Amino acid sequence: MRQRFANPYLLLTLTVLFWSGNMVLGRGIRADVPPMALAFWRWAIALALVLPFALPHLKSQWPALRQGWRPLFILGLLGVGGYNTFAYIALQYTAATNAVLLNAFVPIATIAISWAFLGKRLSRREGLGVAISLCGALTIIGRGDLQVLTHLNLNQGDLWMLGAVLTWAIYTVGLAWRPGGVHPMLMLAAMTAVGLLPLIPAYLWEMFISGRSIHLHAGSLAALAYVGIFPSFVGYIFYNRGVAEVGANTASLFIHLMPVFGTLLSALFLAEIPLWYHLLGIALIFSGIGLTMKKP
Repeated sequence: MRQRFANPYLLLTLTVLFWSGNMVLGRGIRADVPPMALAFWRWAIALALVLPFALPHLKSQWPALRQGWRPLFILGLLGVGGYNTFAYIALQYTAATNAVLLNAFVPIATIAISWAFLGKRLSRREGLGVAISLCGALTIIGRGDLQVLTHLNLNQGDLWMLGAVLTWAIYTVGLAWRPGGVHPMLMLAAMTAVGLLPLIPAYLWEMFISGRSIHLHAGSLAALAYVGIFPSFVGYIFYNRGVAEVGANTASLFIHLMPVFGTLLSALFLAEIPLWYHLLGIALIFSGIGLTMKKP
């Protein structure tokens, strides 16, 4: 079991599965849990979970942590304080279809930033794999009809989602500068604590100025527990490990699995039978990812 979870591709796949559920929940509970409250409690729960694993390493690794505080501070603001908050705000104003469509451009943004700032280029095979995978994601999102994509209207929620996409792409590339010699749990705890700093005043403003608060019931509490445990605590450990093993460009490509998992989750829990464009899109996405992962 331990060897199986050492596979970076499995870790990335599970991460995207968790994030797919997070996107669905963020849209589904928007009336009961406002975006700043969802972002704050998500990471507060994650910090509470990671601290028991992080604190034993704090004393011995404090010098390395202090030396690398700058990249950790920026990564915490981007990956914890930025991306998810922007995405939750976006889901207040835009449909889940639009959000998933724009999120599918994370690999493209990541590759562009890697090329511009790190000089990393894709081989023809890798570039073809990214293109095929993107076509698969667009096939599912557009329901096999090009007109669905061309008639999507951008609104303020879509602009927030574009900001989230750019933020996550920078975070993924920026993981290359995370300090060495720091235990992953301690690193995640440090980034989570940093990310919570801007969320605290934003959450207070949302409660006392905007007058929006959480409607507590079993469903909202279960949703908070889910986003705190799986997309945050477990998902970020898996994603950071996956990026370290396979690189930012390949890791970001797994974002294209979100429409796949959205289709499968809908079939499993909502009895929505997959149609031809779902199967075609899934085949294209797996073909693209397989082509990119294939060793030359």
